[in-house]
Amino acid sequence: MQTHISALGTIMGIWAHPDDEAYLSGGLMALARANGQRVVCVTATRGERGTTDPVAWPPERLAAERALELADCLAVLGVHEHHWLDYCDGGCAAADAPAAIRRLAELVAQVRPDTVLTFGPDGLTGHPDHRAVSAWTGAAFAAAAPGARLLHATIAQRRAVPGDELGVYPPGYPVRTPDADLAVDLVLEPAVAAQKAKALATQATQTGALLAALGLDAYTAWVGEESFVEAARRTLDVVNAC
Repeated sequence: MQTHISALGTIMGIWAHPDDEAYLSGGLMALARANGQRVVCVTATRGERGTTDPVAWPPERLAAERALELADCLAVLGVHEHHWLDYCDGGCAAADAPAAIRRLAELVAQVRPDTVLTFGPDGLTGHPDHRAVSAWTGAAFAAAAPGARLLHATIAQRRAVPGDELGVYPPGYPVRTPDADLAVDLVLEPAVAAQKAKALATQATQTGALLAALGLDAYTAWVGEESFVEAARRTLDVVNAC
């Protein structure tokens, strides 16, 4: 099902690491901002452990670099409202969940979004930080967003993903959603897909290798679709799969 972006109203995305927001909702955010809608992005960690070379990128240095990259990325997308939660990368599952939920509920109450975007319970990739942020967001949404809509990022069943050799997803992921079950199903126009790819390219510590492996055209095509499912449906699907 295709949902017109304007129907989403004020949008608040709540994610675990820098680059989650752009990969999963960069086109949606850009389209919403072009419509004049308010878009607010929340990031739980600074992604300081997101490297295979911790000697070249010790956590403090990488955190600082990724913060700059995210600011550049959001600027390309036209998003100017951003909040850090400043949890440790890789440590969200062990964090004080009630405290995190209270912080998020306060932000949700301040923003008063019409639509909240986040991960589904499986975290899309199974990452513990993603799963924790999904749980926090669901609880904060229930407490502070009456009448709003909660959408979980997913991958449409029709969508191709890079091969396992690129290491984009761990075994068993992503769990795909049949096209008929999608609440938001975006196939980005070329200009918006190019804008999204440009935004992602600013996060070079995370995207540079994949961009080089795929090439710009293939990478742009790969990131050119975004899909979301209603939270209640995704939660039910995960429970039924257990």
